[in-house]
Amino acid sequence: MSVSFDVNAQPRHDAGKGASRRLRRQGMVPAVVYGGRREPEMISLLHNELIQNLEHEAFYSRILDLKVADKAEKVVIKDLQRHPAKPFILHVDFQRVSADEKIRMMVPLHFLNEGGAKGVKAGGVVSRNLTEIEITCLPKDLPEYIDVDLLEMDIGDIVHLSQVPLTEGVALAHAPDPDVPVVIVHGAQVHDEEGGQEEAGGEGESTESES
Repeated sequence: MSVSFDVNAQPRHDAGKGASRRLRRQGMVPAVVYGGRREPEMISLLHNELIQNLEHEAFYSRILDLKVADKAEKVVIKDLQRHPAKPFILHVDFQRVSADEKIRMMVPLHFLNEGGAKGVKAGGVVSRNLTEIEITCLPKDLPEYIDVDLLEMDIGDIVHLSQVPLTEGVALAHAPDPDVPVVIVHGAQVHDEEGGQEEAGGEGESTESES
């Protein structure tokens, strides 16, 4: 079931670092809304409400209902600036979306049946190289997340970026290497007598001593 989010905001008119600092002291987060063939608009949000929404994974990859004063529009989060040392949000960028225009979004990957994968049952270990991918789609086709089923993966198996299952209307955004590994099942590492490491579970060659 899809989750919907209402984001309440109010317009702001003072720009600059000093104005932003004053807003933060009042428990607000400065933000901007852009796109949709309209001029950017400066807004502010309640920090506590934003933090509560950010606890939901879906908030990052859903179409949001942004309400500013007496008007509402559909937006997505495009950038989130956090304080480097404190649990504070410093700034948010929202992008307006139109029903007939494709958007680029980062969407999380959900790995299914990891514990029941063939390779894991044989003693292997799952290595996740990517936890999210960038896609393009119309707003109506935006998935909350993408499932990657590991059940049939054996030791040595790899799922590449180009093999991630996408729903209808969803495509990978341009990537330098579509065959970058997303998830791999490695064999368990065992130490040899000389202190090195070998991967168990793979095929090896045996030699016999000749007398």
